[in-house]
Amino acid sequence: MFMGLEKRKPDHFAVRQYKKFRLASGKTMKSVLISCGARLAPFDIGELRDIMMYDEMQLDRIGDRKTATFFIISDVDTTYNFLVALAFSQMFTLLCERADTKYGGRLPVHTRILWDEMANTGQVPQLEKIIAVIRSREISLCMFLQAQSQMKAIYKDHAETILGNCDSVVFLGGREHSTIKELSEVLGKETISMQTESKTQGQSPSYGQNQQRLGKELMTMDELTTMPGDKCILQLRGLRPFLSPKYDLRKHPNFRHTAEADKRNAFDSAKLVNRRMKPNPNEQYKHYEVSVTDEDTTINEDEDILNYDDVDDLEAFA
Repeated sequence: MFMGLEKRKPDHFAVRQYKKFRLASGKTMKSVLISCGARLAPFDIGELRDIMMYDEMQLDRIGDRKTATFFIISDVDTTYNFLVALAFSQMFTLLCERADTKYGGRLPVHTRILWDEMANTGQVPQLEKIIAVIRSREISLCMFLQAQSQMKAIYKDHAETILGNCDSVVFLGGREHSTIKELSEVLGKETISMQTESKTQGQSPSYGQNQQRLGKELMTMDELTTMPGDKCILQLRGLRPFLSPKYDLRKHPNFRHTAEADKRNAFDSAKLVNRRMKPNPNEQYKHYEVSVTDEDTTINEDEDILNYDDVDDLEAFA
């Protein structure tokens, strides 16, 4: 196959890579093939191949118009996590390229990405670089974590860079030690007055008072772990952190449209999923006749263009 491709296109990218692969020894070749097979093992599932056969999401067009895209996967089964990581990586790249090439550096519609359960959706390559440049393209990223240690477990040394590029941090409560300790240090200190008294009794009793000013953590670790559930801590760039009450979602004007207010509003994603492509009646299609023999397989292409005006006729033909 590569020999045929080399005759048609000697400088093809695949041909060049294949030649480098052929330079390896026999054991190295087998190791490369085994690693490749292990990486591509999920694609042995037919349903997954069907999903990846064609593109219907148009991730590069999200910033052109108001769009809502949902990635829904299991939070306990990690088999398909790489699909979401792959989609996120492609989405960031495509949106940045489209903003630069078509819109002069900024998308016409601000794209806000709400990344819930970030630690359970796989690792996005070079996220530490992406998060530093997407802001200027009208793209914002909101990451939800149970604890900062989850970020460090996935992105290792780049976790500090990723978190450092976030302008705002909301702490809703938690007990993870490293997160609590770091937050207590970031909140800073406050000045307190301490007054001490001393008294001695005896033949010549004495009494004394001493007053001094000391620095104390704005919120200690034990205060953070016991913070009331209806409170949160908000840190904004350029402002001192402050303690704020959590917003009661039941008071939101659109709360009546949620499933919590009325079960009839529950979203059923299964109704929107259709794994069969629906052809456009106005599209043109090519008809291929395939004949299989014992020796080899030959494909004869019928160059006639078939134009179907009725979808039912096309499905009957299929």
